[in-house]
Amino acid sequence: MNQVFSFSVEATDSGSLARTGRLRLPHGEVETPVFMPVGTQACVKTLTQEDLHALGAQIILCNAYHLYLRPGVDIIRDAGGLHRFMVWDKAILTDSGGFQVFSLAQIAKVLPDGVKFRSHIDGSYHFLTPEKVIDIQVGLGADIIMCFDECTEYPASHQRAKDSMARTMRWAERCYARWKESETVGQVLFGIVQGSTFPDLRRESAARLAELGFPGYAIGGVSVGESKEEMLDVLHITVPCLPGNSPRYLMGVGSPEDFLEGVSLGIDMFDCVMPTRNARNGALFTSEGRLNIRNSRFQNDYGPLDPACGCPVCRTYSRAYLSHLYRSGEITALRLNTLHNLYYMLELAAQTRAAIRAGRFSEFKRTFLYPRGE
Repeated sequence: MNQVFSFSVEATDSGSLARTGRLRLPHGEVETPVFMPVGTQACVKTLTQEDLHALGAQIILCNAYHLYLRPGVDIIRDAGGLHRFMVWDKAILTDSGGFQVFSLAQIAKVLPDGVKFRSHIDGSYHFLTPEKVIDIQVGLGADIIMCFDECTEYPASHQRAKDSMARTMRWAERCYARWKESETVGQVLFGIVQGSTFPDLRRESAARLAELGFPGYAIGGVSVGESKEEMLDVLHITVPCLPGNSPRYLMGVGSPEDFLEGVSLGIDMFDCVMPTRNARNGALFTSEGRLNIRNSRFQNDYGPLDPACGCPVCRTYSRAYLSHLYRSGEITALRLNTLHNLYYMLELAAQTRAAIRAGRFSEFKRTFLYPRGE
């Protein structure tokens, strides 16, 4: 089992916990720190898989909850698995659906053995257990699959967070047992640390998962309403409790600033819908800060979106043209904006890896966060 998987740390930063590593998975190697574009329904919105290859994406995230509901696991399995179904030959991570239970709480009920919910598509009733979630992800055939967890709302009392964390731990044990029974080759399971913002619960959750010996570990239950300081506190508390020879994944966090802060605290993997969602709303990342292409001042700005960016959008189109497309409601605007934002994030990850290897990560981070020397 799992002969195809390995993780090795290749370089570390002397002034922080930042590190570079290499994940070996059935569908290729992934250099870390890595940003994973989100393709919830087996598609990164507005882009093709050819686009993702051209952008240099190493691994993408798909969502087991959504794919279970539509088109269904049988259709994807009969197509030869998720990689063949969506024609993507690099690595895939599938989220288990725990966050969807949290975000769709009005149509879901958490029970001791699983979650009962109504489909947001057709109103049909479903019951997900830890075992079924593993079976779904095994059927999809992703390289990395996730435990079924309960994402605790914020704010939550200590007792509420403790009960939720304990449930997540019970489910993790059941997920681990089912994964072991599945005898998949290469496909690996990550445990998910929960515990809201409470240090004792985060430490307990991490320690219990480490005892089971997962190949990798995720930190969940963040970016759900807590402050930036509280999120960073959670990382300060949790990362030292996780095995240093395993990959660490911060779920649902991926602004440029948060990416660098997470890397400095020892995180290896990130995903977030923000870069693509912001792009579809006209909010773009640039070397000069965030830019909203909807702003009227760009209507007659004939310069590139970001003079320092080498993406195909910045090399080809003017701010005035991008503004025109967006203000006109053209679908092409969403595509071009998404291409740029994802290029920005993937290039940031590549530059971060290079900075760590060169022993200048702290300087790189400081210059990025405070370009004017504040």
